Amino acid sequence: MFLVATIALLISIILILLRLYFSETLFDRVLAVNAFGTIAVVLIGVVGFLSNRPDFLDIALLYALINFLGTIAILKYFRYRSIGDINDSSQNSSGEN
Repeated sequence: MFLVATIALLISIILILLRLYFSETLFDRVLAVNAFGTIAVVLIGVVGFLSNRPDFLDIALLYALINFLGTIAILKYFRYRSIGDINDSSQNSSGEN
């Protein structure tokens, strides 16, 4: 049963990589990378279960957190062209209206 799940996950990874390659917009590519990371987390969990190593679940949780934070950072960078603080360009430096 878990071997079938692993094969299905690998097939879905191939389909996601095809979507990543043939997508036209940035947001489609970010979505494909995020979906790839999510399926990788599930695959790590299944492989950990198949090999009877519960330590893999900790690795899967850490990878899920990194995947989430990375997606947010990429989207913020392409939205504001900066990952740090956002400077408000509508206010001038002298404080006049």
